[in-house]
Amino acid sequence: MKKTIILGVSGGIAIYKSCEIVSRFVKLGYDVRVIMTKNATEFVTPLTFETLSNNKVVTTTFEKDREFEVEHISYAKLASAFIIAPATANVIAKLAEGICDDMLTTTVCATKAPVYICPAMNTNMYLNPVTQGNIQKLKELGYIFIEPTEGRLACGDVGKGKMEEPINIVSVVDSALTPKPDYREKTILVTAGATEEPIDGVRFITNRSSGKMGMAIAEAVIDRGGKVIVVKGKATAVAPKGAEVVDVTTTQAMRDAVMSRLSEVDAVIMAAAPSDYKVKNYSPSKIKSETLTLELVKNPDIAKEVGANKGDKKLVVFAAETDDLLQNAVKKLHAKNGDLMVANDVTMEGAGFNVDTNVATLITKSGAMTCLEKMPKTELAHIILDTLLEV
Repeated sequence: MKKTIILGVSGGIAIYKSCEIVSRFVKLGYDVRVIMTKNATEFVTPLTFETLSNNKVVTTTFEKDREFEVEHISYAKLASAFIIAPATANVIAKLAEGICDDMLTTTVCATKAPVYICPAMNTNMYLNPVTQGNIQKLKELGYIFIEPTEGRLACGDVGKGKMEEPINIVSVVDSALTPKPDYREKTILVTAGATEEPIDGVRFITNRSSGKMGMAIAEAVIDRGGKVIVVKGKATAVAPKGAEVVDVTTTQAMRDAVMSRLSEVDAVIMAAAPSDYKVKNYSPSKIKSETLTLELVKNPDIAKEVGANKGDKKLVVFAAETDDLLQNAVKKLHAKNGDLMVANDVTMEGAGFNVDTNVATLITKSGAMTCLEKMPKTELAHIILDTLLEV
């Protein structure tokens, strides 16, 4: 999944530019959903936008034959950014007065996403004191205006009122949503959380991993324009909006999920804490005994298998150690044919499981080491991605 642009289209001749806006955002990897006013459908059919966006176009609040949901609320929550292009004087006036009488204005009123307004109208309408007052009011409320340009208008007048060109509108919004797009057109697989190895029908072996580091990396990939697949075990951290999530339970299931998607990705970041061992004699029924002896056998080494089959893909491995951190981390990096190691001593304050910070040392396959101070995992995630581009 991707960041979502909601494009509101009102009735104006500049609507032809809106088609290009959709096309440009789709090419950049965004999910685009279009809401059209009734008047807008007189200029361009919904089918045009459906074809360009590959999504259904919403044209009415009371549409028949749709899945039951409060659609304007779902679109409002879905939006990473909301753009109104073209924005007529009528739509601007309704927004300024809080009037919600169609799907477009209702959804704008409900969204917490940044709203970009691209005016398009006759020069005299644009310069009318009432319109200018409405624009100023909306600016003070936090709405972002992409100002119209001067030129010859459809009515024959010459002056300010032409909607800004699509390439510039898209650039403004894209720069805000994806200021560092160096992972655009890349797909990264991130593992996160802990796996569970069943003992019997009610008990299992696991560890304290929360998945916070993996989810921070996944969010950083999305922030930088990439696609991310999260193979998630047991985790308290929530996957970021826009991630494709594959839920697994056991280490074997995590291995199968990772290997089945390996051909689709540019890099694998093994931030999960899969169980090294599983119970040899699993009992589907609850074991009832005064004493219990478990025989454990080794689980698949997922990172090592990825390293042996990765080809020109990049592999990031993690080492959570309690003793001899650097020696063990270097040995693990080479044994798994990794490109980058993220090593941390989990006994250090701020570096253990289920905390929002980490203290890490980054080790590249060439032997370069970077010791980092304690920092939020969200910050460390970007440093890992920066380093990954260089190895």
